[in-house]
Amino acid sequence: MRAQNGVQPFAHRCRVYYEDTDAGGIVYYVNYLKFMERARTERLRDLGFAQSLLVGEGLLFVVHSSEARYHAPARLDDELLVSAEVIELNRASLRFRQQVRRATDDALLCEGQFLVACVCADNLKPRAIPPTLRAAFADLGGAGTSKAGE
Repeated sequence: MRAQNGVQPFAHRCRVYYEDTDAGGIVYYVNYLKFMERARTERLRDLGFAQSLLVGEGLLFVVHSSEARYHAPARLDDELLVSAEVIELNRASLRFRQQVRRATDDALLCEGQFLVACVCADNLKPRAIPPTLRAAFADLGGAGTSKAGE
């Protein structure tokens, strides 16, 4: 995984378990989305923001849209590196670019983009990303900002 703008890339390590595979012994396609969800959660935690605490503050992050492209299969016991890079930071949303790579050979297995909206926990209406969280993502250096002010 390459660093951009001098910022150390983030990667969550995980292992493929039997429950992640299909009858053919390869990772079932939808499980890549689960791996990427976990990496986004761990990215937040790495920045000092636990989702359990954000929920307590009335804030949720929900996936608005996703796209994924599959390149090669992961198999039982593979160790995976799952990146979570913010490429767009708006008033009430973040766009992540993510990759799933096999740790042993750095092979790209799956990649995708996810638009994640910030919403109020009680009514699921869009809300602004809190300034401290926004600043943490902005400090990463890779996130562009949108003029649309979503």
